[in-house]
Parts: sequence; structure tokens; C-alpha cells
Amino acid sequence: MKFLIVGLGNIGPEYALTRHNAGFMVLDRMAAQHGFSFSMTRLAYTAKWSYKGKQLFFIKPTTYMNLSGKAVQYYLKSENIPVENLLVITDDKDLPFGKLRMKPKGSAGGHNGLRHIDEVLATQEYARLRFGIGNNYSKGRQVDYVLGQFPDDELDQLPTVLDKTTDAVLSFCTMGIQQAMNNFNQ
Repeated sequence: MKFLIVGLGNIGPEYALTRHNAGFMVLDRMAAQHGFSFSMTRLAYTAKWSYKGKQLFFIKPTTYMNLSGKAVQYYLKSENIPVENLLVITDDKDLPFGKLRMKPKGSAGGHNGLRHIDEVLATQEYARLRFGIGNNYSKGRQVDYVLGQFPDDELDQLPTVLDKTTDAVLSFCTMGIQQAMNNFNQ
């Protein structure tokens, strides 16, 4: 069985440790933990890894956040992966830092990366794993906040949160969405 795991983020070193790159950070953490690496391919950095008899195909779209659907659609088709085996990892400002929320489907919730995926796939019927980044910003400062770096106190906790998130991804692939939700939604 094949899965497409998508980490949303923005390319470029200036975005590397920003809140909006939580999806990229999760996939980078998985690669470091399990010894696989990403290569630049069409529309994304990609990696493949087998785990417990499952084929996991990872992408970090290089189309920028707001055009992520192009890469997702391309790799679902080229790898012949059904949309029910798609998991999109994204930041969520409406969740406190470190809180995870996995859902089998849902709205974009104001997230432009998810909105574009919804549009391109013409469905909201795919799993998403939301990584809480909090919303400690003043009115009108949302863009600065999500494109800002984590403060030191959150950076200290980040490895633990990333590890928990990688466990949630593996749970989705091996146990299914319902069990993963039971195990990781807080």
C-alpha cells in the first residue's frame, strides 16, 4: 500500500525555521530519524521510504505554499496513490503551539495551501494533520507571525513536538486515520 505524505512550507533558507514551515520540518525530522533523504524533482523535493510493508512517498512542494495543489495532484497521479492515502501536514494558528489535530477531511480553515489543494483536487476528502503554532500576534500581524521564527521557549520544545508529529504520521499509515486520531488528537 502506498501513501503520499505532504509537508507544506515555503522554499528558501529565509523560511527554514518559520512557523509556516512546520510541514517541511516534520518531514525533515522523519528523514533524519529514519535515514532517508530528499531530492529535487518535478514540483517538489521528494523521498521514498518503506515502513512496515507500506510505501511512503514524501513531498515538500517547491511551488510555494499557495500553489501546493499542483505538486500534490501531480504526485498522486504519477505515483498512482488514492486520495484516501494522502496526508497533508500543515501549520495551524488556531491551535496552541505543539497541539496536533488530525482529521479525515475538512475545510481549508483559512490556510491558503490547503485551499489550493482543495481547488486542484476538487475535494476536501483527504486527511490533514494540523500542527499548532499558536496565535500570539496583534491584529493585522498574522503574516508576520506565521512567517516569523519560533521563539526560544518554543524552539526548546520543538524536537519533542516534531517527534510526536512523526509518530502521528506513521500511525496514520499503519493503523489508519481513526486510530491515529484517537492516539494523537489532544
